[in-house]
Amino acid sequence: MRSPALAFALALFSPLPLAAEAPSAGPPLEVRRAAGKITIDGRLDDAAWQQAAVLDTFYETYPGDNTEPKVKTVVFLTYDQDAFYVGIHAYDPEPGKIRAPFVQRDNIIGTDDNVAVFLDTRNDRRSAVELRVNPRGNQADAIYNDGSSNEDFSPDFFYDTAAEITSDGWTAEMRIPFSSLRYSRQEENHWGILVWRNYPRDQRYGIYSSPIDRGSNCTVCHSRELTGLRGLPGGGHFVGAPYVTGQRLGEPRNGLGSPLEDQSARTDLGVDVKWTPSASNALDLTINPDFSQIESDVGQIAVNNQFAIFFPEKRPFFLERLDLFDTPIQAVYTRTITDPKWGLRDTGKLGGLGYTVLLTQDEGGGSVIIPGETGNDLAPQDFSSKVLVGSLRRDFGASYLGLLVTDRENEGVGGHNRVAGPDFLWRRSQTDQMTGQFLVSDTETPDRPDLYSGWDGRKLTSHAGHLEWLHTGRDWTWRATVQDFGEDFRADEGFVPQVGFRLGRYALYRNYYPQSGLFRRVQPYVITRYVESPDGRLLQRQTDTGVQTQGQRNLSAGLEFDVREQLRVGDKILERSRATGYFQIDPGRRFSRIGGSFALGEAIDFANSRVGQGGDLSLFGTVKPTDHLALDFNADRQWLDVNAGGGLRGRLFTAQIERLKATYNFTARAFLRVIGEYLDVERTPSLYIFAIDARSGSFAGSALFAYQLNWQTVLFVGYADDRLQDPSGDLQRADRAVFIKISYAFQR
Repeated sequence: MRSPALAFALALFSPLPLAAEAPSAGPPLEVRRAAGKITIDGRLDDAAWQQAAVLDTFYETYPGDNTEPKVKTVVFLTYDQDAFYVGIHAYDPEPGKIRAPFVQRDNIIGTDDNVAVFLDTRNDRRSAVELRVNPRGNQADAIYNDGSSNEDFSPDFFYDTAAEITSDGWTAEMRIPFSSLRYSRQEENHWGILVWRNYPRDQRYGIYSSPIDRGSNCTVCHSRELTGLRGLPGGGHFVGAPYVTGQRLGEPRNGLGSPLEDQSARTDLGVDVKWTPSASNALDLTINPDFSQIESDVGQIAVNNQFAIFFPEKRPFFLERLDLFDTPIQAVYTRTITDPKWGLRDTGKLGGLGYTVLLTQDEGGGSVIIPGETGNDLAPQDFSSKVLVGSLRRDFGASYLGLLVTDRENEGVGGHNRVAGPDFLWRRSQTDQMTGQFLVSDTETPDRPDLYSGWDGRKLTSHAGHLEWLHTGRDWTWRATVQDFGEDFRADEGFVPQVGFRLGRYALYRNYYPQSGLFRRVQPYVITRYVESPDGRLLQRQTDTGVQTQGQRNLSAGLEFDVREQLRVGDKILERSRATGYFQIDPGRRFSRIGGSFALGEAIDFANSRVGQGGDLSLFGTVKPTDHLALDFNADRQWLDVNAGGGLRGRLFTAQIERLKATYNFTARAFLRVIGEYLDVERTPSLYIFAIDARSGSFAGSALFAYQLNWQTVLFVGYADDRLQDPSGDLQRADRAVFIKISYAFQR
């Protein structure tokens, strides 16, 4: 049998296509160079628009099935020597019902009117830059990855927008500098384009510029080809964004509860640099990056969890071509780089090969996940490391083959972690695709048993594998998955909290499409899952039955029953049955979104290895009293009742978290954001098998004023106040901080 490594190498450099051709979205559309200057003011009155290419055939893909839309949309396309231009006329018979609040960047979502332009500048029909605009001219930008259907709004791009509400709807203009895009250097470029309009009224109507069949497993693959793009600039764009910050911190003078004492003011300097030596290549450099303005993560209750909690990446430096790290096994999770001192990154394309290489020095200070088969530990990363992450990918139509490499070399304490292996996506058709990944790891743990008992310089070598077949038909959808993770596999640059298991999972869905009533799609399903250790011991056996729906006012809801789940906790097999559910709906213009989830029934006490009765209730929502003010709230409450034996029974713990974020958007460029988050945990220590406090909790408050000309030319002024609960449950001030940041992007 041919080895997997040899088969991968032969396929990577083979000229033969390995996938079905991408579906046709109509004949190529020729884009002509602009006949004159275009001023980005939201009005389509410049003479150059009269000779622009026109997209005016659109299809309602939800709730309709490629039917004629209820509203008309016309898109104009042209370009000059520096930029690509998009003009939008979104007709509306009732302009007074347009949902157009002022929002922060990347907060244009399905509750409000907007148009998104997907540009596949590599013409590979696999990923695209997504640029959104709403009727206020606000922006949202993302990378859409067809392979995983992941829409990642973390990256930011330079582009200009303006919009205006008119008597017959709204109009918008986009100016997208070629320096913000990546494409090959050739006499005439061919790109792909797909335009999507979100029209939320009694339904959330999805309207596309290409027909997309129900059950299709791709979106960007339906892009229409653009031709006529001649003489595009070949790179040479430079952006340097130096910053200066100032901070004054107040800390307790004599421990928690004592008066705060102001520390000496501290200033800091740094710089972010981006240079595009060619149109397909980008070099990023950061020195002493500052992330103080990044919005805090939404709190999650971490009282009774089997594995570590995941948080998304938000830091700009790590976001160029983030889709190249989007693989079936999450072997790259850049938040493991907790305190980068400097970083260098090269991203580009050589012929049919796309690549990105990241090198950085991490000063440490965070936690390292120590994975296991039934849970994970956390160890303090009290040392610095050098980190290398690289990805190579070759596209074959809508499919690809890739290679991923990561390396963390610890400094001063010894040890390393190196991971490498291929991954692939084979899209056989619009309804069938296979994904897979195989990794090997070589690890030498740090020589720091004082930080973690297992860090004694031991050497570990192992593997991880993933293979999945997905069928997304109109009526039937199914997914079959197998995984195999060796017990000594480590991915210190990834998010892999569980190892030492073999998994088999099968899911079967039936799709129904009612033509009237509340629901527009109903999908009953059954999922079965079996997990065992390499030596055959049961780790988890579970069968779920449920139904999920979509309907009016963007309703999304589901209900699921775990009839009998068996789960290994420590050396015990515990069983539980429970019901879970979720819902989300967009009621209207002012009360724009509300949702929640629940889990009720038997629950596992992971800390004490037993089964009790408990629940988890969460609620979230967004209220927009005016077009300038948005109030976002989140609340979560968990509880667990147990029988500890010997007559001891009762409430083990109750944990709740509440978060309120208020944002006032003065304009599309200036906002004031205030966040308050409160966590409270009450426990019954006598019901635990180890010593634990009866109360714990915290409060985190922050306020931030921001003025942003673009995402790198900014002014931030902020205040933060953190408090911790003392043993009596009272909140005591832990620290406070006042900070300012100024950054300016110099471009050439």
